[in-house]
Amino acid sequence: MWVFYLISLPLTLGMVMVTLGYFAGPDVPRYVLFTVGYTWFCSLSFIILVPADIWTTMARQDKAGITFFWSWSYWSTFALTWAVVPAIQGYEDAGDFTMKERLKTSFHVNLVFYLIVGSIGLLGLLLLIIMHGNWSVDFVALAMACSNTFGLVTGAFLLGFGLSEIPKSIWRNADWGNRQKFLSHRVAKMAVKLDDAHKEFSNAIVVAQATSKQMSKRDPLRPYMNVIDNMLVQMFREDPSFKPSGGRLGENDMDYDTDEKTMATLRRQLKRAHEEYYRYKSEYLTYVMEALELEDTIKNFDCRDSTGWLVYH
Repeated sequence: MWVFYLISLPLTLGMVMVTLGYFAGPDVPRYVLFTVGYTWFCSLSFIILVPADIWTTMARQDKAGITFFWSWSYWSTFALTWAVVPAIQGYEDAGDFTMKERLKTSFHVNLVFYLIVGSIGLLGLLLLIIMHGNWSVDFVALAMACSNTFGLVTGAFLLGFGLSEIPKSIWRNADWGNRQKFLSHRVAKMAVKLDDAHKEFSNAIVVAQATSKQMSKRDPLRPYMNVIDNMLVQMFREDPSFKPSGGRLGENDMDYDTDEKTMATLRRQLKRAHEEYYRYKSEYLTYVMEALELEDTIKNFDCRDSTGWLVYH
């Protein structure tokens, strides 16, 4: 069994590290990388635990160790799902300037979500109690049953979607003509989204620059504005080719310098517009490159007899 551990544990860790390296951006904080990596490792721990559990049962070994690891995997996933990951998401999305204020904003955002989910759950529990006349069910057992039912239904739905969608997409992509039409449509659609995102990003930059110009150096909010100015300098340094265009001031765009909260809103809008623009830009370039490669493939295949199967780009 130790041979299996020596193979499965490095394999699982390697899968997590390779996936993190492929999807993580260069500016992602280390604590976010660690949290995501630990979350993925807990999700993939069944690769190690299921065979170990089967072997322990068949060999009639003591199950205290495997029970501990199952509990660790379950409660780690539970805490990450309902507390740690939502808190980090709210913290990273917040535009506040101090750790305390960002944590407070994250807490408020997640509190609203949990109140809505808790109200729905409480309503369902009340309906269940009313409809069940002779109530003698253990609440812990009921909660475990509901959790398992949700997991099984979600898993079955996702597996069913994958079993049908993956072969269907492969079948459709095999037809070069249909794939070329699809890519042309996607390129046009992404071009519109990219143009809108460019305008939003330009507008956020114009508003931030105008707010900075009208704020004096002695203003109490100037330190917060300096943080936003440094964000703009860093953005232009990372992409010197970006030129703001189409940005304009609205009626309420010069009201951000009233207090710390409005400055946090300005910073959050600038960060969101920046991320949205480069996300659409990446998707647009991906579709364009795929369309060009497919066009090359079709042309080379049509001219295969005259070129002797030589590939020209």
